[in-house]
Amino acid sequence: MKRKLTVGAALSATVILASAIQISAGTAQAAPAPANQGSAFQRAELKGLAQAHTPAVAKALGLGSAEALVAKDAVLDTSGAMHLRFERTYSGLPVIGGDLVAHLGANGRVTSIDRASEATLALPGLTPAVPAEKAAKQATGAVQATVGQTIDKDDSPIRAVTGTQSPDLVVWAQSGTPRLAYRTVVEGVREDGSPSAQQLVTDAATGEVLATHEQYLASVATGSGKGVHVGSVTLTTNYTGSLYELRDTTRGNTRTVGLAGGTSGNGTLFTDADNVWGNGLATNTQSAAVDAQYGAVATWDYYKNSFNRLGIRNDGVGAVSRVHYGSNYVNAFWSDSCFCMTYGDGSGNTHPLTAIDVSGHEMTHGVTANTAGLVYSGESGGLNEATSDIFGTMVEWSANLAADPGDYLIGEKININGNGTPLRYMDKPSKDGASKDSWYSGVGNVDVHYSSGVANHFFYLLSEGSGAKVINGVSYNSPTSNGSTVVGIGRTKAAAIWYRALTVYFTSTTNYKAARTATLKAASDLYGATSTEYKAVAAAWSAVNV
Repeated sequence: MKRKLTVGAALSATVILASAIQISAGTAQAAPAPANQGSAFQRAELKGLAQAHTPAVAKALGLGSAEALVAKDAVLDTSGAMHLRFERTYSGLPVIGGDLVAHLGANGRVTSIDRASEATLALPGLTPAVPAEKAAKQATGAVQATVGQTIDKDDSPIRAVTGTQSPDLVVWAQSGTPRLAYRTVVEGVREDGSPSAQQLVTDAATGEVLATHEQYLASVATGSGKGVHVGSVTLTTNYTGSLYELRDTTRGNTRTVGLAGGTSGNGTLFTDADNVWGNGLATNTQSAAVDAQYGAVATWDYYKNSFNRLGIRNDGVGAVSRVHYGSNYVNAFWSDSCFCMTYGDGSGNTHPLTAIDVSGHEMTHGVTANTAGLVYSGESGGLNEATSDIFGTMVEWSANLAADPGDYLIGEKININGNGTPLRYMDKPSKDGASKDSWYSGVGNVDVHYSSGVANHFFYLLSEGSGAKVINGVSYNSPTSNGSTVVGIGRTKAAAIWYRALTVYFTSTTNYKAARTATLKAASDLYGATSTEYKAVAAAWSAVNV
């Protein structure tokens, strides 16, 4: 049967080639980094490492005696080079726009510095002309002037201002001439009942508003949900004081909204009075929302716990999930333009496409767009799709749900074919009637959802090996194109190798031949060029004729 779901690709193809690895407590234990990479460092030790280099960085910057650096983070390359991130203070005051990243060679010498602002800090004094009380009133007035207006496209208009926190003195250096300023948080309530916290920076001499942006007031709560596919789960929600929101402020403000059959717009944030969400039936609008929210959180947790990746862009920002898109829409897709994940309700609006491996698949398109940027056509397009299948599968295994146990089947819960069969099979992709088990010269001319079979088959072989076996209650029988016997290294190591290849070696035009080279480099980086893992990568590619 022809597949209806094409599982949409990322809609933008930003190419950001990752050349460094974040090292911290979240690094996958089963994927040890080279010894000189320092994978055992905890975040505090990394910050300590950065702080230890502040004299050298301060000297390179030519900082004045009033300026000081405060370590924020550190990234270490396998070469021993360091990338140290700092905030800055001036006479003890935070400098907004004073952050910077110093790049040091393996010898500890500063090679270059990227600064948020090149402006020189030289303030005539630190005594504000505007008293703090007046600054608070000015900030409050500025926010009150926006009541009823939509300032941020992701939020409803502010309905009322409820309070103002005491202003802090800061140095504003984000634009223009650095100056003394106040930073004030004005709290309020939005039309949809959610809290608002506008942070305003105002000139301490004139009261002029220099910048404003929304902060979220997090009152973390633990709710329970029952999804169509994920079953009964625990959800981290946000309490506004009157309602619970399907918003996880502990994971970058990850949230789920409903489109109510629409095909555009920001949707309406799901709220609930008792923090009990859905009943497992598609007829309950919250049930698909539980699936979507849990899938987004599970994807966040997998990337963080496995690779210390903080969100899709690795910037700590969570994605928006939109459910109930259109009518009878049998698809799901990720869009970089809205940084959102969208799900249709399927045939008859009774089969939402909100399964956890679909969530992991689609949001991984965002990861790919923000790393290798694999072009969505030809062999690179097949690798793009396979990357999403690989990590969608890993998210499912990582979540370890009783309602949806881990397997190497793609979309098995959504019954897209109407006969209980999955969308794709990783052990023998051709079982779906169209996907390719191994490489041949014309595979780049095949639809990317079918040419992805080559890499999916590679990943299964690398993880589990060839031949017949039963894994987690599912029977598999994976062949090889050359008749060889492949011994797997386990899915955790296989995924670590693929992730490093994606983020360090793949480019927008990587094809299967180049993917073989890239994954061998990744295996060498992680486990050594003479390791069992390296040899297994070579054997698995040969087994799919690459």
